[in-house]
Amino acid sequence: SLLEQVAKELRFRHILPGVPEIGGRYSALSNFGMVPAALMGVNIEHFLYRAERMRHSCGASVPPQDNPGVILGTVLGICAKAGKDKLTFVTSPALWDLGAWLEQLVAESTGKEGKGIIPIDGESLGDPEVYDQDRVFAYIRYEQGIDVTQETKVKALEAAGHPVIRINVADLINLGEQFFLWEMATAVAGALLEINAFDQPNVQESKDYTKKYLEAFTRNGTLPDSLPFLTDGNVTVYTDEQNASVLKGMASLEAVLGAHLARIQSGDYLAINAYVERTDPVHAIFQRMRTNIRENNKVATTLGYGPRFLHSTGQLHKGGPNSGVFIQVTCDDREDLSIPGEPYSFGVLKAAQALGDMQSLSSRQRRVIRLHLEADVEQGLARLEQLIEASIASHAH
Repeated sequence: SLLEQVAKELRFRHILPGVPEIGGRYSALSNFGMVPAALMGVNIEHFLYRAERMRHSCGASVPPQDNPGVILGTVLGICAKAGKDKLTFVTSPALWDLGAWLEQLVAESTGKEGKGIIPIDGESLGDPEVYDQDRVFAYIRYEQGIDVTQETKVKALEAAGHPVIRINVADLINLGEQFFLWEMATAVAGALLEINAFDQPNVQESKDYTKKYLEAFTRNGTLPDSLPFLTDGNVTVYTDEQNASVLKGMASLEAVLGAHLARIQSGDYLAINAYVERTDPVHAIFQRMRTNIRENNKVATTLGYGPRFLHSTGQLHKGGPNSGVFIQVTCDDREDLSIPGEPYSFGVLKAAQALGDMQSLSSRQRRVIRLHLEADVEQGLARLEQLIEASIASHAH
């Protein structure tokens, strides 16, 4: 690769090549995952020994009924086929960020050909009655750091008849086992859904649209944009013709949000795709929005920050079932940086990625609106949160 040539010319101390045949989401136990882990001080030998132990347990010679990867994958596949396709991760606090890795693994591997398992990560844990019948919970429990409230809530979910998969992690070094277990289970679930868990046919699609937008910017100095559907204070709403026809006659932002959320049916999921900087206050507002919408609509919710999520849940959004209701959030940039050697800046690139993603969703008849905020993102989001609450309250009467 070009990077490798540069590293050789500059006499880098080490070059640790990856294996090109390993897809990114399956690469945690390869150099891609292990080199950073080693630099963090993880005992790699120990870590990989645990992973190897799991690989042995999942081997071809192990009968399916004793094979943890086959058992987990079969449960996920059968649940998805029975309509329980919202795989909801509940993790002990020490393992909170495992969900982001699992989300990409499951979404990008299974979301294609109109099928897919929809991973739900980072959603607050609620009482049993806020969940529809489309959930399966994976409770990944760190034995040395049990959250008592979490434990109680999971027991309540089980008692109410929701399927709960319990996975105990005795020691953090056992994460190596979890990586292998879930990679194996995802491949098995893919086989049951009759899809190829190792390709990502629709990720390129958004990139192609983005490229067209950037070419137009290079020619004209501006990004081609559709006409706003509605401007209400510091928020502008954009959508495509098909979605605009459904929202016709909505004269305020509150009305648009209410009408868009009213499109959620049983078995759907709500996806917030945010092309804004993730800060603690911003994240807290999005999380409250998710909880409010879930409590009101009994719907599973996802939150992805763009452009990161394009390589994760983005594949599922386009290739998976048409059960997503999408809210894309974009904003004016407070500051921008030029990209050396390119006629456009990072801000323009990000905007083109958002537009390309929107175009890709539109071309697949997805229910989607884009909410464009001014540079004060927190202020814009605080207003959105209030309006969502207001529209929920007015629909409740």
